Amino acid sequence: METITPDPRRWWALAALVASMLTLGFDLTILNVALPTMAADLDAGTGAQQWMADAYVVVFAALMLPAGLLGDRFGRRRMLITGLAIFLAGSLVGALAGDVNAVIAARAVMGVGGALVTPLALSVLPTLFAPDERTKAVGIVSAASALGLPLGPIIGGWLLNHLWWGSVFLVNVPMAAIGIAACVFLLPETRDPSSPKVDALSAALTVTGLGALVYAIIEAPTRGWGDPLVLGMITASVLLITGLVLRERRVRRPMLDMTLLTHRGFLFNTVAATLVNFILSGLLFVLPPFLQAVLGHDALGTGVRLLPMMGGLLVASRLAPKVVARFGARAAVSAGLVVLAFAGLLGSRTAVDSGYGFVALWLSLTGFGFGLSLIPAMNGGLSALPRDRAGSGSGLLMTMRQVGGAIGIALLGSLLSSTFRDRLDVTGLPAGAADTAGESVVAAHLVAQRTGSADLLTSANSAYVHGMGVVLLVCGIAALVAALLAAAFLPGTPRPAETSTAPDLAAEEADARQ
Repeated sequence: METITPDPRRWWALAALVASMLTLGFDLTILNVALPTMAADLDAGTGAQQWMADAYVVVFAALMLPAGLLGDRFGRRRMLITGLAIFLAGSLVGALAGDVNAVIAARAVMGVGGALVTPLALSVLPTLFAPDERTKAVGIVSAASALGLPLGPIIGGWLLNHLWWGSVFLVNVPMAAIGIAACVFLLPETRDPSSPKVDALSAALTVTGLGALVYAIIEAPTRGWGDPLVLGMITASVLLITGLVLRERRVRRPMLDMTLLTHRGFLFNTVAATLVNFILSGLLFVLPPFLQAVLGHDALGTGVRLLPMMGGLLVASRLAPKVVARFGARAAVSAGLVVLAFAGLLGSRTAVDSGYGFVALWLSLTGFGFGLSLIPAMNGGLSALPRDRAGSGSGLLMTMRQVGGAIGIALLGSLLSSTFRDRLDVTGLPAGAADTAGESVVAAHLVAQRTGSADLLTSANSAYVHGMGVVLLVCGIAALVAALLAAAFLPGTPRPAETSTAPDLAAEEADARQ
């Protein structure tokens, strides 16, 4: 079996990857905290806000498979630098945008850049680190990506308090520039010229199929699930994704390597990571409006109040390798998902008058469960890949994760929107004002201020907290189901101390037969 000769520059190279992932993680939550401000300034309802968040995620998810292959064929460092440059350009467009459509377009461009960066940053790890170091390396890169969760809102909140909302895009420019410089000077070039060619038709089927699905989920609460456009989009999505799977199964060297999903270690670690992303993305979408609109904190205060989640994540990132070494990856992933389920169920009990202390408690548990489940799942999925398929395999893993994130934002955001609209009391308001108030809690607050209606303000806060509770309950149940799946189906992988070489697909196959 092939052994990995340690690269003497591997830890410096990891620093370059950390800079790249920090840039992307930083941007994700800056926008979430900025959405209430942007909703007011750009007159954007919940649907438009979902698209501002999802335009990035949909493009991100759809392009990661071809991006992983491009890196394998033409050089991972080269494609990382290209991705960061595109991300930088999209950030400049976003900073100068004057309406919702321009912001959505800028986010889509940034998604192209992010799609190049993320799978390649991960696919480099198996080529740099032996299995006994890889868990630590995956933990560091995952923590770097997650470090942006609280840092983004804190810095973004300060910018929103002092500058215009476009500054939350502009701040990405120096971050991306630092990432580019780090990759140029610190990261060795790696490639696999024998990897499959990028299939333009398969890439198009991925983009359109996923886009149609997310569009239908976002529009359904407003139009209704029986609306012809919504039904048409769902049907088109099913047909396009089915066509993609059938095409990839017939191609000799597919872009979407379905055979990877036949291996238990890769499949169920990917499923676990996808469900974790589904839960976390939905939570991060619904939480900032609660902290800002309902509890009345400014953008900076909202960012600071997300710190307990980062605290839980940092503890988990240090603890996860030890738990895996002692009890195995299956136990670590299952335990993390159980903690995440408890955090969601606890969070669903949040009331308008609960106070921040209660929120900080379940946020801390959320961060801990996220780190404890995601890091071993990601490492387990990457470890199941042979080195010559690192780019395409990590691209598939990250694509599934981001599909989970996109559907989490779309589905849970739509659930929140419909629950909020059903519970909101707009008695006595003119029809136009009632429709506006039903778009989001931010819009309801603006209508309440214009009309001087204290009852509308109270009803909006109560309706939003109820909707958030429903979303968190769904997250908790999803995490519990994921924990049961992980405990039942994840392979009993060897502990890192017992592993000296990268596992190959033959070993996975043998494990799957046991």
